[in-house]
Amino acid sequence: MTMLDPGAEDLPPIPSKRYFTIGEVGTLCCVKPHVLRYWEQEFPQLQPVKRRGNRRYYQRHEVELIRTIRRLLYIEGYTISGASNQLAVPERPSTESALSASDVNELVVELEKISTLLTAN
Repeated sequence: MTMLDPGAEDLPPIPSKRYFTIGEVGTLCCVKPHVLRYWEQEFPQLQPVKRRGNRRYYQRHEVELIRTIRRLLYIEGYTISGASNQLAVPERPSTESALSASDVNELVVELEKISTLLTAN
């Protein structure tokens, strides 16, 4: 929880359906419809399908994107432009947490030594 958004972790699950109205998305993401319309102007990745009478229909990936935008703005404290920049950067897998083959081999040898010590006693 944060001061900006006390109910940050209390978002409802996204139902399994193809399209969501702006009202449904507002409820699923705890964001008012006028904010969603504004975000469409600010985030080019957010482009719901528009049908009869300019009604917006969001797909699941857009609902997930809106939740990400919401998290960046309300929880992590980014500005609109900062959040837009964050979304523009493709996520790269972390190479720092990956172990090299030599590291794994060293761990295996070390564990075998420990196992030998434990079974010897």
